[in-house]
Amino acid sequence: MRKSIAHGITGWASVISGLVCALLVFAVAASARAELPSESDEAWTLRKEADHIRVYTIEQPGSSFKAFKAVAVLNAPIENLMAVMANPGSCVEWVHNCTESYAFGDGEFHDRFAYSVNDMPWPVTDRDYVLRIRTRGDQASGEVVMDLNAMPDQRAENGSRVRVDRSDTLYRFTPEGDRTRMVWIQHTDPNGSLPGWLVNSLLVDIPVRSMEELERVAAKEKYQGYRLIYDEQGQLTSIQLATP
Repeated sequence: MRKSIAHGITGWASVISGLVCALLVFAVAASARAELPSESDEAWTLRKEADHIRVYTIEQPGSSFKAFKAVAVLNAPIENLMAVMANPGSCVEWVHNCTESYAFGDGEFHDRFAYSVNDMPWPVTDRDYVLRIRTRGDQASGEVVMDLNAMPDQRAENGSRVRVDRSDTLYRFTPEGDRTRMVWIQHTDPNGSLPGWLVNSLLVDIPVRSMEELERVAAKEKYQGYRLIYDEQGQLTSIQLATP
């Protein structure tokens, strides 16, 4: 944890920005949770446009925190991006402030668990996550969807960290030749007394920074040469290095 003391508005903006970033790691709604807004909901409002990335927000019923939708066409083939996503440690490579990430349990590619930690600026305590990650894909359309759900009770808590237990996210990847359209929808209702208006003013910057980094990470040599594996019904089952 960083020990430097924040000063004034700028310092507190950094603190809350870090907390918002921590709350924007992977996670999706389960049936018992509130549903995420539809991608096509007419109430989405464009809040930020940075190069090829657009970020929208929408009010979420029963919460003072808005949901966001980030859309971009990334300069990377879907196989590279899925190789990144399948790597349990990739959080530290592209998610801002993620300092630790690994898989645990007996899950498989399409349904697995992961643990991750986000470093927070003083005086906010580091956040950790227990995530259920579900991946599905269709060979005919080429589309891959990842649902990630915070499952806080699946692993004992660490006394030096705060467990994030309410965060819902959906990633949708659609191939467009050698590029990939990515849609990222998320709603997080963080614990604590943070003012919703301040969190909402900062959260639009987080997906932009993360998606830009994801595009760069997908170009690394270690994520090249993979292929998606489908079963006889055309459903995605895994990702593997292509044989020569």
